[in-house]
Amino acid sequence: MSAPEDLKDIYTDELKDLWSANDQMKKVLKKIAAKASDEALKTMLTKSQAGIEKHTDMLKDLLASNDEKVSKEHCKGMEGLAAEATKHVLEEGPDKGPLLDVMIIAQYQRMTHYGIAGFGTAAAYAKALGLKGDHKTLSAATKDIYGGDEYMTKLAETSVNLQAKDA
Repeated sequence: MSAPEDLKDIYTDELKDLWSANDQMKKVLKKIAAKASDEALKTMLTKSQAGIEKHTDMLKDLLASNDEKVSKEHCKGMEGLAAEATKHVLEEGPDKGPLLDVMIIAQYQRMTHYGIAGFGTAAAYAKALGLKGDHKTLSAATKDIYGGDEYMTKLAETSVNLQAKDA
């Protein structure tokens, strides 16, 4: 990325960064989902991958509609979060069971919070730029991501954490 010249440059750079973040998160979730023991958790991780694909397609559409090159820019923030998830869940975590499920939720939520921040920021930029359609689309995506995070919190608090406590 070269130095941005205006808010529009910052906005489109954010979209490209989010595309990369989505791709990285989806790859990790695919590996992690296979390790989950709790069926509701496994189902949510699979649904999340489909949601990420939908959001990535939306990012590509937004870039194209803003006359930008439809390309991604490597997201170092998600790179770190994906590396942490890989380390804690796939390399150092228990083989399976409630303790691993707890760790999966924690890593999922860390990555998801990054997405909430990024999509919310992009929505705010779009609003400031007067891009009403972009703002509406990005706000809806932020709401979707936040909903997944809330579901994981509920799953952790009502089931997975309790199972891990007794493991």
